[in-house]
Amino acid sequence: MTVFKSDFLRVMSERGFIHQCSDPDGLDKLFLSATVTAYQGFDCTAPSYHVGNLLGIMMLRWLQKTGHRPIALMGGGTTRVGDPSGKDGARKLLTEEEIEANKQSLKQTFAKFLEFGDRSHGAIMVDNADWLAPLNYIAFLRDVGRHFSVNRMLAMDSVKLRLDREHELTFLEFNYMVLQAYDFTELARRYDCFLQIGGSDQWGNIVNGIDLGRRLGLPQLYALTCRLLTTSSGAKMGKTARGAIWLNADMLSAYEYWQFWRNTEDADVGRFLKLYTDMPLDEIARLEALQGGEINDAKKVLANAATTLLHGRAAAAAAAAAARRAFEEGGASAEITTKEIDRGENDEWQVGRTAVAILKASELVRSSREARQKIDERAVKINDREVRDSEELFRWSDVDPTTGAFKVQLGKKKIVLVKPKA
Repeated sequence: MTVFKSDFLRVMSERGFIHQCSDPDGLDKLFLSATVTAYQGFDCTAPSYHVGNLLGIMMLRWLQKTGHRPIALMGGGTTRVGDPSGKDGARKLLTEEEIEANKQSLKQTFAKFLEFGDRSHGAIMVDNADWLAPLNYIAFLRDVGRHFSVNRMLAMDSVKLRLDREHELTFLEFNYMVLQAYDFTELARRYDCFLQIGGSDQWGNIVNGIDLGRRLGLPQLYALTCRLLTTSSGAKMGKTARGAIWLNADMLSAYEYWQFWRNTEDADVGRFLKLYTDMPLDEIARLEALQGGEINDAKKVLANAATTLLHGRAAAAAAAAAARRAFEEGGASAEITTKEIDRGENDEWQVGRTAVAILKASELVRSSREARQKIDERAVKINDREVRDSEELFRWSDVDPTTGAFKVQLGKKKIVLVKPKA
């Protein structure tokens, strides 16, 4: 393992971020000699990022905390093409209006983690549509396209994946790697940005940018990637049975976000504290060493720290209090996720809804069959009472009067409030 002298790379190494680096010694010397500008690109394919995107944002955060300048590159241009990396099929092409709406929604996330301003290391946000949209296609092919070997492009993992599986790869998507390489050289010219950060699935695209910069006579460019994370059990980071763990509060509440981190697998607590919080390493080492039931205290620390970074201290405290009331005191709270269930044409609540219908409405299970299975396993409680009959009927008069809803609990950790639509 390389022993780094610069603050940024030492932090990246000690906290477990680094997977690949194009020139560790050269990059270390650069960080020791100057204020370094580095960027990561973020396409605008959805109105919110999810936890899987957060690793790169944390790398930019640490870059700034160690005195350097981060660039958040918004992919207003490249999103019109679609990144084929890791995809079996083409992404849905979005309209320019959809891309712009997503971009505006995404901007709010960066302000939670980076400080923008005119200081030497103040963060910058730019959009690659500024230089990609006006491109003259013929001139671009002549000046940039001639530096790319089709043989090498066909050997890229993102291309080979599609071809090996005999899935279609459009000519539009095939150009994505050229555009990303061009982004790197444009940022180098405009902002003296000599480092690109990204996930390991972007390694080939970043190296293409380094090579293009060399061919165009630019100063040495560098690549630094982090590993694409999975949990200890092999699950993709940021994905759950109920969907993505979104960063925007209007797509996932602070309480649900807090619960995601609280439910971290025991073996991941120390690793996630290093990657997703600013906590000192000695304190993380103490928490990581906790055994038995005490590891739950470390999980709460992780949940509080991660939620504070994204949603603020007050929201984290409210989420922690809601969880304590729900799980430790047997109550319910407005902070807990609420789902609605249709009343039905003849107001079926007068007759009653089955336990299966209520559990399915909570979205804690994906089907009626799974709902029956969980009830048979004695894993379901409604209003803090274990349900033993999947056909048991619950009427509107049975709701918890303090919340106006049914408190539905699956296992020890998952609680959702279910109430009839108004």
